[in-house]
Amino acid sequence: MEGRLESLPFEEWVTHVFDHDVRDPQWYFDSDAPFWAAPVHLTLAHVTRLFSDPAKYLARFDDAQLNQGFWYLLSSAGSNHMLALTDTSAPLEARIRCVESFTLLFARLFAVRCSNHLSHLNPPAASPLNGACYMWWDIIPFYGAPDDPSRQALDAAALSVMEESLSLYSLACRESALHGLGHWRHCYSERVGEIIGRAMSNPKDWPQELLVYGGNARMGGVL
Repeated sequence: MEGRLESLPFEEWVTHVFDHDVRDPQWYFDSDAPFWAAPVHLTLAHVTRLFSDPAKYLARFDDAQLNQGFWYLLSSAGSNHMLALTDTSAPLEARIRCVESFTLLFARLFAVRCSNHLSHLNPPAASPLNGACYMWWDIIPFYGAPDDPSRQALDAAALSVMEESLSLYSLACRESALHGLGHWRHCYSERVGEIIGRAMSNPKDWPQELLVYGGNARMGGVL
């Protein structure tokens, strides 16, 4: 695969995203690296399918390969995949389904394969996959837009994903959700406060370090 990729069957696309040696700088920064330039409808279809059943399609990759692949998918420095979420040439329903599939990705992959560490504490023993999980809502080019009526349903879907992730029995997933909510607090302060408040209402289920982080996120205090 070389140059401009305007279409790939799903399985070949998964290989394109994840089947690479892990290195720094990453493969997708090579001057001759193939780059994804498919129509937005195909991008949304592939991403939604992958995130809806991640264990099935990603079992053959190790955690470092997954981490690298997710950074390629999410960050606009790596590819334009996630710009599809706000591309109004695609049906809103398809974009909402894609965002909703994040819930399944967190529950079926990150909650299972991330290690029991909090990334904001920089633990040396954490799985490489924790990095992508923690930074998910930070690097994705998708931010709350409460003043745009066309974005209300899409933003609601994203906030719902974060809220559902807070209910997972996974430190990595809860921390990721708090990280995202902290960033969205400036545009949805009341909603973010309600979500975090409900999640932290039973503190016995929360380690002290996560309670502190959650309190900071509720005030928008995340990096």
